Amino acid sequence: MIRRPPRSTLSSSSAASDVYKRQFIVLILVVVFIHEYGHYYFAKRYGVGVTDFSIGFGKELIGWNDKSGTRWKICWIPLGGYVKFFGDRNVFSQADQEELLKKYNKEDQEKLFVTKPLYQRSLIVAGGPIANFVLAIFIFLFIYMFAGKDFTPAVIDEVQKDSPAEVAGMQKNDVILEIDNNKVESILDVSKLILMSTSEIVDFKISRYDQEVLLKVKPKIVAGVDNLGNKINKRIVGIKLSPYNNEINHKRLGPANALIESVKEVYFVTTSSLKYMGSMLTGSGDSSQLGGPIRIAKISGQVAEFGILPFISMMAYISISLGLINLFPIPLLDGGHLMFYAFEKVLGKPLSQKTQEGFFRIGMFLLLTLMFFATFNDLKDLGLF
Repeated sequence: MIRRPPRSTLSSSSAASDVYKRQFIVLILVVVFIHEYGHYYFAKRYGVGVTDFSIGFGKELIGWNDKSGTRWKICWIPLGGYVKFFGDRNVFSQADQEELLKKYNKEDQEKLFVTKPLYQRSLIVAGGPIANFVLAIFIFLFIYMFAGKDFTPAVIDEVQKDSPAEVAGMQKNDVILEIDNNKVESILDVSKLILMSTSEIVDFKISRYDQEVLLKVKPKIVAGVDNLGNKINKRIVGIKLSPYNNEINHKRLGPANALIESVKEVYFVTTSSLKYMGSMLTGSGDSSQLGGPIRIAKISGQVAEFGILPFISMMAYISISLGLINLFPIPLLDGGHLMFYAFEKVLGKPLSQKTQEGFFRIGMFLLLTLMFFATFNDLKDLGLF
């Protein structure tokens, strides 16, 4: 006999699920809109006609036409979006240039994407990822100017017995200056840099009695949970940190310094993500941490419970990821188009439609494989496998 949970439990679970869905949709709508607007902005700047600006795929839920004839719409599958240009055969900006030139008069030809110079087409395609990076910089700029940034030195308060840190020679009152050549500006940076390191051996630069010491630590990998209760594989070195003299150094930054710190954060996340993806390709990375829409939906709802700042911080990180992934040289993604333009520059002419379509099939297979793998990890994280 299966005992039915009390009604209050069902209602609470359903309410939590609804919250997760709402936060996920808000996050996706903003990040995808900014990405697609990057394409739209450069397209309009160079006189390319835009017939559709869609957030989501599938059946249209709501939409309207602007004065220039662009259909702005929101569709029922909120897992991406697209900008369709005048004359394109589909949302992947495929078109046969010779056929289009015969089909349209000279005035309409000026609005065709395929007739634009190579550098303009490249900027239009790269506009989406550029917009994502700009959004992340703007979010961090806002946070650092109005909420502040922590600059509390990372002082080791305790080294656990027989831990990797003790084996490496770390001592109480050591000040951590760098981890894997990344400057430690705050006590909050330490766990982040250790977690995001892809090296088997983590390099520490510490200050001890006004002298700099280099230490190599091999973290232990243990199954655990993060601050939100999600399962992760933790890299443990065995130290406890505390603020120097129990003084917290958290301050708001001026516009110039906030901008510098914002760019540095975006650069760090980008390079760390590339290293992580590279480690997965070589087999040394932890592929179980790769997640998809389900994990994003879950975490976005959890983070939103802590307030607006953590939520918009996560939006910045998702925006960076979206911009970076779209630059990969995979057909169907923006990076795939840029790859085609590189071939065009070298060959002196575009690849044939047949060749491009062959690449698109390969790209579709790669993306579906990646989505399947990420979704499998998400379902396993939920305990369904």
